[in-house]
Amino acid sequence: MNQSVSGIRNYLIVTSSYWSFTLSDGALRMLVLMHFFRLGYSPFTLSFLFLLYEAAGVAANLIGGWLATRFGIARMLMVGLTTQIIGFLLLSAVSPEWTAAMSVAWVVLAQGVCGVAKDLTKTASKSAIKLTAGEGAGQLFRWVAWFTGSKNAMKGVGFFIGGLLLDQCGFSGSLWLMASVLFVVLIAVVWSLPVMMGKAKASKSFKELFGKSRAINLLAGARVFLFGARDVWFVVGVPVFLYSQGWNFTMVGTFMALWTIAYGLVQALAPKFIRRSEDGLTSEVPAARLWSFLLMLVPAVLAAVVTLQIQPLQWIVVVGLAVFGFAFAVNSSVHSYLILAYAGSEKAAEDVGFYYAANALGRFFGTLLSGALYQWGGLPFSLMGSALMLASCWAITLALPLKREADQITGVPTVASNETV
Repeated sequence: MNQSVSGIRNYLIVTSSYWSFTLSDGALRMLVLMHFFRLGYSPFTLSFLFLLYEAAGVAANLIGGWLATRFGIARMLMVGLTTQIIGFLLLSAVSPEWTAAMSVAWVVLAQGVCGVAKDLTKTASKSAIKLTAGEGAGQLFRWVAWFTGSKNAMKGVGFFIGGLLLDQCGFSGSLWLMASVLFVVLIAVVWSLPVMMGKAKASKSFKELFGKSRAINLLAGARVFLFGARDVWFVVGVPVFLYSQGWNFTMVGTFMALWTIAYGLVQALAPKFIRRSEDGLTSEVPAARLWSFLLMLVPAVLAAVVTLQIQPLQWIVVVGLAVFGFAFAVNSSVHSYLILAYAGSEKAAEDVGFYYAANALGRFFGTLLSGALYQWGGLPFSLMGSALMLASCWAITLALPLKREADQITGVPTVASNETV
């Protein structure tokens, strides 16, 4: 098979399988959140249910990147799908006869398994893009943007499916149904992807594994604050605030789904908002700086609006969420491109795993603070926390280099494109 055709085929297979995984992951988030909120759990307890899910992602990304390099990306994709199925089956075993403490402990454990699954699958899938997109910066940016955007649109659909399944099939029945669908996807991946795809010489020590370039370290630091700034008010604060304003579960779930779908669509279209350069960095890095600054302004303004109780409050928050989602989507898409632009081809999976470990660390702190800040000071505290995190993200992007380390030594760009969109 022609290498270009083979690359497109593998890209489509990886993307399709990750779509299926993400649908289930979005549905799981809504299932757990709504099911346990309905049972009377506090905002802080709800955030605690997701902590191990996020914390597990830090280790899963680091080890997943190394394993994908050592054993192949396709194998890690299969491991991720299998782990998610196991997590669903564990969650389905929760019994209403258990004590609250036992239920929380079991759900946290099962969520941790699902967190490992998500980040193993994501690291493997995004690393595959580096292998299949070719050498052009324009194509790499487009493929990254489409993959990331479509994935988040699928997650939004998953939010809606989760709410629908909870109503129609109950908590355990929904989990069994999703596990069955993922098993079919797993079989398809086993039969269709080259098992050794992406296999390379892995790092031999922790020093080598963590010895990333300055650019990747800085981008990883910015990612911690970027995703912490989203989850600090999005995970618990927004759904609980809207419910407190008189919205029912269906309205909240539908809104969260539509927001995430729109956010994903903007991510897919992000290359149209960013002028691209021949070397893949000199226009893209300033764009990351500009968009993180603009994003920082949104929660800062919203915090003032909510504190002053400017009416109609709930609709101002909804509009503010839309503006935040647009700017955040462009930021996320540019960052997702930059990690692959900075990453070396030989150990791309390790570089991507390291970067998304930072992503998971940001989600962990954002999730923890989402429940804590909302419980302490309501939505204004959550929004102020978001603004402060984004200020840190913007400050770090100011230090991002405009050249790769290899380029600075040789003077030869490794990614080239004359395309401007």
